[in-house]
Amino acid sequence: MSKLFRELARNRYSYLLVLPAVVYVFLFSYATYPYLLIAFQRFNYQKGPFRSDWIGLENFRFFFQSNDAARVVSNTLLLNLLFMVFVTFFAVALALLFNEIRSRLFIRFAQTTMIFPSFLSWIIVSYMMYSLFTTDYGIINQALRWIGAEPVNWYSTAGAWPAILVGMKVWKDAGMSSIIYLAAIAGIDGALYESADIDGATRWQKMTRITLPLLAPTIAILTLLNLGKIFYGDFGMIYAIIGDNGVLYPTTDVIDTYVYRALRQIGDPSNAAAVGLFQSVVGLLLVFAANWTTRRTFKEGALY
Repeated sequence: MSKLFRELARNRYSYLLVLPAVVYVFLFSYATYPYLLIAFQRFNYQKGPFRSDWIGLENFRFFFQSNDAARVVSNTLLLNLLFMVFVTFFAVALALLFNEIRSRLFIRFAQTTMIFPSFLSWIIVSYMMYSLFTTDYGIINQALRWIGAEPVNWYSTAGAWPAILVGMKVWKDAGMSSIIYLAAIAGIDGALYESADIDGATRWQKMTRITLPLLAPTIAILTLLNLGKIFYGDFGMIYAIIGDNGVLYPTTDVIDTYVYRALRQIGDPSNAAAVGLFQSVVGLLLVFAANWTTRRTFKEGALY
């Protein structure tokens, strides 16, 4: 115990810096664990989570027996897979490009430009998108009219929105994600590049033979972590952009937005808790399964 207090005293400012994050995680993660019980109860606000009536798996049937379950699960998986693949690809590509830039002034400007969208809320982004895609005065439809093409009613064209959402996700998140990969590249031993220069390797060869192979473990670990959230739709993004536009539900409705609408209409938190527990358990199992596979095929990219 005395060693713990000496450690806290010696690095008190570092621990003080991380304290808000610790408090946040404790309040919104660990402190909420007892409320997982309501997934198996008919929750009563007056009785609380420990005295409400137990009903077993009835709350899970609310979701799995609904006509929309297959649609929202497939949409959630498809969109998250597309987000994961394209954000990772563009983040790695940006990191590689930033690593090749020699002008410090330009790289600072480029990084700031790429990172800036990450600080915009999805509400602001939704208004930006409305100015782009609205039927009458949207910039894209104005451009289509200018070249003689017919304008498109984007907010009634469900098939176009997976691509649009993926594009917005890449625009918003790839810049921030590239910082992690750029930090991993910065940790690569410079002697490897010096040896490659002596052997006459080109920049492309150094990138493909040194940088990418040594970056692969970081890519694998971050992908494994993202697999844990593959059953969680980006609620803030989907609801801010799509809202209650039922025409777009066939391709954009995800588990989180579906449960939110059901909770808003029915008012029963037990149903939402049951679906949330399902998402967490499946995500955890996916991480373990993917990590088990990775450990046997690519040990450097495994979490443990």
